[in-house]
Amino acid sequence: MELLYKDLTGKIIDCAITVHKLLGPGLLESAYEECLLYELNACGLSTVKQIPMPLIYKDKKLDLGYRIDLLVDEKVII
Repeated sequence: MELLYKDLTGKIIDCAITVHKLLGPGLLESAYEECLLYELNACGLSTVKQIPMPLIYKDKKLDLGYRIDLLVDEKVII
């Protein structure tokens, strides 16, 4: 059985490897996030960063400051 988003996740992984090869370890997460966003967009993928995500607890929406780092093609959360 083929994975649901195999092609999409393959492109994402390729972009992440490119960023890692060029930057190496030791930088802040924000630097990697911004470079990965650049690579994903350059690859033609629709990517949105820092999307607020509330927590639902006992039918109550709580805004705790959670954020999705990157959402790719409205399908994959990074």
